[in-house]
Amino acid sequence: MITLSVVVPVLNGERYIADALSSLCRNARHDFEFIVVNDGSTDATGDIVDDFTRELPGLTMLRNPAPVGLADARNTGLSAASGRYVTFMDADDWLAPGYLARLVEAIDGLGCDFVRADHVQVEGRKRVVHRAPMARRGVVLDPREAILPAGMRTMVDYPYAWAGIYRRSLRDLLHFPGSLHTAEDRPWIWRLHREAATFAVVSMAGLFYRRLVSGSLTQVGDERQLHFFDAFDLVFKDLEPEFLPKAVRNFCALLAHHLEIADRFTPALRSRFEERGAHMVRALPAELVSESVARMSVERETTLRALVPDLPPSSHVRVRRDREET
Repeated sequence: MITLSVVVPVLNGERYIADALSSLCRNARHDFEFIVVNDGSTDATGDIVDDFTRELPGLTMLRNPAPVGLADARNTGLSAASGRYVTFMDADDWLAPGYLARLVEAIDGLGCDFVRADHVQVEGRKRVVHRAPMARRGVVLDPREAILPAGMRTMVDYPYAWAGIYRRSLRDLLHFPGSLHTAEDRPWIWRLHREAATFAVVSMAGLFYRRLVSGSLTQVGDERQLHFFDAFDLVFKDLEPEFLPKAVRNFCALLAHHLEIADRFTPALRSRFEERGAHMVRALPAELVSESVARMSVERETTLRALVPDLPPSSHVRVRRDREET
C-alpha cells in the first residue's frame, strides 16, 4: 500500500530536474511513489527522468505530448496518485533528506485533513526561512478560522501547494482550476480553507524554493499573467460575506505588486492588464477597496489610485503594512 504520492510537474526543466530527483532519492521509501508529469518538454527533461528510474524506486513519468500548464499537469499527477496522502514539488526546487517522512509523521500524528509547513526561499546562495502565517503550531484547527482577520497576513496569503501534505480523500478539493496558467494556487488555497474540515501547521522547513528562476511563471510577462484576474474571479465567486474584506485586501495587495513590476509587460499587454485591473477594482465594494488601499504603503496607494482615480478616500486612519500579502 502506498502511503505518499509526490506529484512533480515539469516543463523544459533539464537545468534543475536532476537536483529535484536527487533530493527525492534521499527521501525515498518503499511506500512512497513519485509521479513526474512531463508537460510537453522539448529539451532533455524526459531523458534525465528516465535515467533516474534506476535510482529512484517508485518513480513514474507521465508524458503530455503538448504543454497543458501547471494546473492541469498537477491534476494529471493527482489522477494517477494512489497514496493515502499527496504532496507537490516543483521541478526547480529540492527537499532536505528525510523531509517527506517527517511530513507523513506529522499528518499521521495529528489526524487532520491537511498539514502546512514552512519553507526555505533560495536566491543564489542566500537562504531565508519563510514561516507559514500561523502562530499556533502542532494543533488541529478549523481551516475557515485561519482565513481572517482581514487586516493581517493569514493562511490564504500562503498559497504554495508544495508547502504541505494533504489527504488524498479530499479529492476534488485538491484539484486546480485547469483554465488558469498562472495564479492557480490562489483559488485553490481559498477553496481548501473554506471547505476542508481540519488542518494544522507544523514548524518544519524542508523544502527549498528556488526563486527568480528564468522562465518560471513568476518571471514571465506574457498573456498568462492576465489569468491573475480569472483566478480572483474564482476566489470571489460564491464567497461568504464574512470573507469578502479579506479577499478584497488580498486582491488589492497583489494587484499593486503586479503593477509595480509591470515593466516586464509589452506596452499592449500592460494596457490590457491595467484595463482589467481597473474594471475589477470598480466592481468591488468601494469602501472595502478604499480601506484596503489606505492600509498599504504610500507608494502602493499611489499606484492603485493612479489606476482608479475615482476611488473614494477612506474614512479610516492609515495603517502602514507594506507588502503584507505578497
